[in-house]
Amino acid sequence: MAYMTKALLIVAALGLAACKNPDRYGAGGAGGAGGVGAGGVNGTGLGSASDPTSVAYFQQTLGDRVFFLVDQSTLSDEARGILTRQAQWLQQNADYAIIIEGHADEQGTREYNLALGARRASAVQNFLISQGVSANRMRTVSYGKERPIEVCAQEACFAKNRRAVTVLSMGAGA
Repeated sequence: MAYMTKALLIVAALGLAACKNPDRYGAGGAGGAGGVGAGGVNGTGLGSASDPTSVAYFQQTLGDRVFFLVDQSTLSDEARGILTRQAQWLQQNADYAIIIEGHADEQGTREYNLALGARRASAVQNFLISQGVSANRMRTVSYGKERPIEVCAQEACFAKNRRAVTVLSMGAGA
C-alpha cells in the first residue's frame, strides 16, 4: 500500500508541475481560439493592434477568421471582404506564411466534419491564391469539430464553430 501511495504522489506532483504555465497556449487554451499565430499573448509576438505590420493588427483589425453556413464551404460576401483584406496584407508582409484552419460545429460525425473543415480551409486558400497570395506560403489543416470555440447545443454556439481561421507564422519562403 505504501508503494501505491508514493506512486500516486509522484504522479500528482508531475501533473501539477505540468500546469506551471497555464497561459502557454494563449487566451483560448490549447488551440481553443484557433491559434494565436506567430507568438503568444500580451507582448510576446503579437505586437500592437495599431501597428499595421503586426499579428495583432491582422487578427483584430482585418479579421483572422471567416464563418460559414451549416454544411457549407461557400464563401459569403462578408468572408470574401475579410479575405481580400487578408490577401492585401499578406502581399505587403511577405515574411509571413499562413496556416488555414478549417473548423466545423459539433453536429455530425467526426469524419464528416473533418472533410467539411478541409473544404472550408481549401475554399479560403483558393480565394487567397486568386487574390495573388503565393500558394507556397500556405498550408491547410482541418480540425473538424475537435477545437470548438464554444460548446453548447444552441445555434449561437454552432455558428461560432463553423469557421476558417488564418494563422500567421514567420518564415515564408516566398
